[in-house]
Amino acid sequence: MVAVPNLAVITDPLAWVVIVTFAGSAVLSWQDSPYERHGATAAWSLFAVFWALMIPHYVLEMRSIVEGLLSVVAVPATLYVAWLIWTERRSFEVLTRAVAVMGFIYLPFEAITFIRSGSIEMVTHHVEFILQSLGYDPTVITGPDGLRSTFLFFADNGHRLTTRVILACTGIGSISIVAGLTLAVDAAPRRQALGIAIAVPIIYGLNVLRVAFIALAHGYQWFANFQGPIFLVFGIEDPYLVSYIIADRVISQSGSVVALVLITLGLLKLVPELATVVEDVLYLVTGREYDLEMEV
Repeated sequence: MVAVPNLAVITDPLAWVVIVTFAGSAVLSWQDSPYERHGATAAWSLFAVFWALMIPHYVLEMRSIVEGLLSVVAVPATLYVAWLIWTERRSFEVLTRAVAVMGFIYLPFEAITFIRSGSIEMVTHHVEFILQSLGYDPTVITGPDGLRSTFLFFADNGHRLTTRVILACTGIGSISIVAGLTLAVDAAPRRQALGIAIAVPIIYGLNVLRVAFIALAHGYQWFANFQGPIFLVFGIEDPYLVSYIIADRVISQSGSVVALVLITLGLLKLVPELATVVEDVLYLVTGREYDLEMEV
């Protein structure tokens, strides 16, 4: 196994620096400051550095194809945004403001212990309820984090199979993205609040089902017969991890990306101002201008 340096000592404080820089750029934009372009360029450039540092974590430590690929793509994409802003080809004002809002929603869950712990144990409780409703009787134990966060199953030979709920399993990442985008656009507060009130429970509910699926797939070794391909692609040697890798890293993470895109597109009906963000993303991908404006 490749040794992965602990980059959290750099990425954790850098995340705050990035978000504060994005927020500063948003304030400069609100004040119509001539330095707004400088702030936005700096923010997106720092964002590229952050994603570059996250690549070893996702690829080598987490062994996540989806997150690893997204982090790899994010580096040139964010640098391209910084260049477009600096050369005044496109402002990305709304998207810049959205990243700041996303960060201020997400980072408290990362940094404040009782918020992080409470969210993890809440998800664990709801997953336990779902499994019991489906006729399963999971054993929930205290994990290495000291929280009631780990589902325990046993293989036929008595081998312990544990699935631990961590912050990434709470859905706060997707929630912060959708809420950040919705709050960043210039829309009526009532429609923004309604959009978030609809999207957040859907995201959370889907997330609970996702964690329940992963726990069952790992606990009952649903995908154990796919050892060969998983050993080759992910470089693991533990046959008991195969079902977990397929359930989480392949099926669930791919499904989460699709669900997030569909939910965001669905919100366009209620908050059509989100079309601005979609236009920005389409411009990044195709280099062409789009007009997706919708009337309420």
